[in-house]
Amino acid sequence: MITLYSYPELFGVADNNPYGLKIFAFLKLCKLQFRHEHILDPKDAPRGQLPYIVDGDAHIGDSDAIVAHLIKKYGLRIDGGLTQAQRDTHLMIRRMLDDLYWVMSYSRWSDERFWPQFRDAFLKAHPAVSPGVLEAARTYNFQRYYYQGIGRYEPGAVYERGAADIETLANIKPSSGYFFGPEPTSIDAAVYGFIANIYFYAIDTPLKVRVLSNPGLVNHCIDMHSAVSR
Repeated sequence: MITLYSYPELFGVADNNPYGLKIFAFLKLCKLQFRHEHILDPKDAPRGQLPYIVDGDAHIGDSDAIVAHLIKKYGLRIDGGLTQAQRDTHLMIRRMLDDLYWVMSYSRWSDERFWPQFRDAFLKAHPAVSPGVLEAARTYNFQRYYYQGIGRYEPGAVYERGAADIETLANIKPSSGYFFGPEPTSIDAAVYGFIANIYFYAIDTPLKVRVLSNPGLVNHCIDMHSAVSR
């Protein structure tokens, strides 16, 4: 059986990291049987990053590589009907989500307005985790933000980037159905991983305010949440 290793759940979503939630949703949409293990330490993960899966003898990290592996190994048709233009859009959305990731992470770990609420909510949901572990993770994330570049921005400029990503997603999303038609594809799992971790987040960050101002994204998130929570 496939085993998914990813970060812990929070605020009612299966993983408080968008990439882990993306893989969780993908597995659910494809009706693949899997076991879900929540961990914090990625030391055993390929490239030292979560999520990753163990599928037989294969240990695969990186959410896009995981999706590609599962599609190939199990002959999944979830993206089989996409045109080349849709595949190109698919790639561009995924790259934009990579940008949105940094803003989401910053809003939780770096912004002093929201960090205490995130810390307290996480420790309440996972009492086995010590405050020191979260403080160490926060210090590590500060270094990541600096070297990635977003840590050198003023907060307002950080959220402007995230707002632009969310507005673009809302503009791409059709008025009905999913991103590429009446049935979800893997990009819907990817978008859900991010938007659910903003919409269901019980802290009113600027990102959440922006998502709430786009009913199409909210409806997509709710529909996907219902589909993958069965």
